[in-house]
Amino acid sequence: MAVSISSRSAGDALRLVGRRACQALAALAVAALPWHAAQAQPAGGQGRVSTIRDTEIENLLRDYTRPILKAAGLAQQNVEVVLINDRSFNAFVADGRRIFVNTGALIDSKTPNQIIGVLAHESGHIAGGHLARMRQQLAGAQTMAVVAMLLAGAGVAAGAASGMDGRNLGNVAAAGMSAPQEMIRRSLLSYQRSEEQAADRSAVRYLDATKQSSKGMLETFERFQNDQLFISQRIDPYLLSHPMARERIAALEQLAKSSPYYNVKDPPALQERHDLMRAKLIAFTERPEAVARQYPYSDASLAAQYARAISAYRFGNVNGAVAQIDALIARQPNNPYFYELKGQALLEAGRAGQAVPVLRKAVDLSNGAPLIRAMLGQALVQTGSGGKPEDAIPELIQATQRDPNSAGAWRSLSIAYGRKGDLANADLAAANAAIASGDAKFGRELAARARKRFPTGSPGWLRADDLVNFKPPQSAQGGRSDDR
Repeated sequence: MAVSISSRSAGDALRLVGRRACQALAALAVAALPWHAAQAQPAGGQGRVSTIRDTEIENLLRDYTRPILKAAGLAQQNVEVVLINDRSFNAFVADGRRIFVNTGALIDSKTPNQIIGVLAHESGHIAGGHLARMRQQLAGAQTMAVVAMLLAGAGVAAGAASGMDGRNLGNVAAAGMSAPQEMIRRSLLSYQRSEEQAADRSAVRYLDATKQSSKGMLETFERFQNDQLFISQRIDPYLLSHPMARERIAALEQLAKSSPYYNVKDPPALQERHDLMRAKLIAFTERPEAVARQYPYSDASLAAQYARAISAYRFGNVNGAVAQIDALIARQPNNPYFYELKGQALLEAGRAGQAVPVLRKAVDLSNGAPLIRAMLGQALVQTGSGGKPEDAIPELIQATQRDPNSAGAWRSLSIAYGRKGDLANADLAAANAAIASGDAKFGRELAARARKRFPTGSPGWLRADDLVNFKPPQSAQGGRSDDR
């Protein structure tokens, strides 16, 4: 039975078309996203990503991005790199101030230059305002979808008036609705491909401005071309959100090889830091046998020793791990992250008293890195039968002031205040910990309890009141990747 648009009021028709258009646009919006952006989601599809915090890795990535962001005109935007615990090679931006990078991208990038090229590409998306423009494209597509639905409805009405049977009317309706949607989808994907190409060109400019090579980007693209080669004959390039790898390689190769910096190598010291980072990630995410295959005992490099020491600590051989870490410290006595690792191993083995002086050394050598200071505070809380809250609280306050997003530091501070008997500040710290962990509802409940404990109008009461009224910021939806 055919339904004629003209048989309904204008308001009813627009509501009907609006619902269908919104449903179509929801599907189009998903299709317009890079297909591999979903790889940032954890297994199980719970919609929440697992992020990693580590001072050593964060400092290295900050050193990688600082000159690039300056060249891109983003030095004042406080852009940060967020590390996602996912083994696939992926990186994307979801707003104007964060670049998300999977651990897989860091592990698979054999040189600093390869991952710096990825970061330069993502910086190009931020500097180009691509996310904001994509939202504008989606808004325009919604208008196009409404018009398409109206036209499709008019076609159905005309068919009904001419006496067309129900089956043919259904075919007309389906064709009239699907064809415009397909055109809109292809238009959005074509627009996104042009953005990827623009980000590639921007990345080369940033690398040239910082006197770095684009060879790493080219090597990454070549790896993806090999992945894509066996299916490329079956792919419709107009259905991809990114240009075909071979096309990007050809365009990038021309730009990269014309640069006077094409053959510039990474400094040896930077390569060593990169190797240590990769060893750390592999050791913290792989089983001992996998670590041993990649870093056998015949490998006497610093990175290999680092990986084996971490693996020993992770899988219960604390004494062996400490001995291996001491050997690392003997090779680099001013490396704060070796002391941090030793302190962490001792702390998690229940030897907090031994961990305290080691972590103090790590704090000193790292210029008071907040995550390391937070671990020192945790060790102080656990020292002895009742801990040392009076020593832990100043350390943890400094840690949370410099890094208010450290949920672990807030939790340790809550415990320290609780052991001291200061329940108001314990609740307030616990509220901050919940919010930093992403549980804003529970955080507000704890803040409301803390507010009742503080004298009205006091600094603690005001901080608790701010948290009671806290609303999580709305993140930009969608991401885009550097790699496909």
